[in-house]
Amino acid sequence: MTWAATLDYGRKTKNEDIRPGPLRPANIIRNKFPTYKNGSNGIVIKLADGPEVPPLKEVVAKETEELLDRRQRFSVRELAMKFEKGLNTATLLSKEVKWRQVALLERDILLKNLKSVLESLRGQVTGKTKDEIEESISMVEILAVQLSKREAELIQQKTEVTELAKSLKLASEDAKRIVEEERVNANTEVESARSAVQRVQEALQEHEKMSKKTGKQDMEELKKEVRVARRIKMLHCPSKAMDLENEIKTLRKTFTEKSVDCVNLLKELELHKRLKGNEIPVFDLEGLQCLGSMLHIVCHNGTPVDFSNISVQWFRIHPKESNKEIISGATRPAYAPEPNDVGRYMQAEINFGGETAIAKTAGLVDPGLFN
Repeated sequence: MTWAATLDYGRKTKNEDIRPGPLRPANIIRNKFPTYKNGSNGIVIKLADGPEVPPLKEVVAKETEELLDRRQRFSVRELAMKFEKGLNTATLLSKEVKWRQVALLERDILLKNLKSVLESLRGQVTGKTKDEIEESISMVEILAVQLSKREAELIQQKTEVTELAKSLKLASEDAKRIVEEERVNANTEVESARSAVQRVQEALQEHEKMSKKTGKQDMEELKKEVRVARRIKMLHCPSKAMDLENEIKTLRKTFTEKSVDCVNLLKELELHKRLKGNEIPVFDLEGLQCLGSMLHIVCHNGTPVDFSNISVQWFRIHPKESNKEIISGATRPAYAPEPNDVGRYMQAEINFGGETAIAKTAGLVDPGLFN
């Protein structure tokens, strides 16, 4: 309810000007105090101090908990800064408590003045207005009790904040002392590190000078050795290569001659065996029996042969098992031995005029020289 309406004491008419009633001071003070209204269960007072502010104790406890949780991760300097921040926060909270205490004192004085005014008016009015004044007096008394409780809470919070500010101040001083000690130690370590770096740099410079001197000498000696080695290589390497090449040519020539002699001897031996058995060969194989050579089918009496109407098939024969293995695709009068033919006999079957003649190597296929 509001007190904006004027009170009629029987002295006014409809044509009279409306004058402010005696309860106008209550309306002036109402904007500074919480609003209140009548409820079904009695008087309900709702304080209107603006947005709700958490208690100072909770704020300080939260700050302290954060400091304890993050203590292990802070450096000494950060810890000191945190203590200073906490000290400043505690100082601000202490000032806020003082301001609230002053405001409560002012409200207490205003409530007392209001109560005295209402009590003086209660004796001057009657009827419904008197009941409203008594109700206002009871509300003022209840509000005074609540303000007293708030004042007690603020006094307790002020005590706690003062103690916390003292502890934070001591901690801040300890942190500053630790920071100073750490700074001195760090400066000492930096100076020692600088001196060590300087000594290392001097040693490196000295080593570099010595290395340059010895490096020049080693380089000159190495150049001399390289020149000598090049001269020796130019003098000896070509002659050695030529000697080896001539030796290889001689060995190849000797091997070829020996191979031809060996093949001829084997052929004569095979021919001698066939003559004893009354078997005169029609065809023979000509060529070295080694890798890298070419075997040709020739007529035994030396007459030229036309192979256009003659079919040829080459085989490889194992010397011990005498297994005859056909060589796929080998159907020409000439055949070059392959690596699979090494250590085996080569045999060619020639079909001509309905007859079959066989030409076989006298010995095993040899891998050849240096193979």
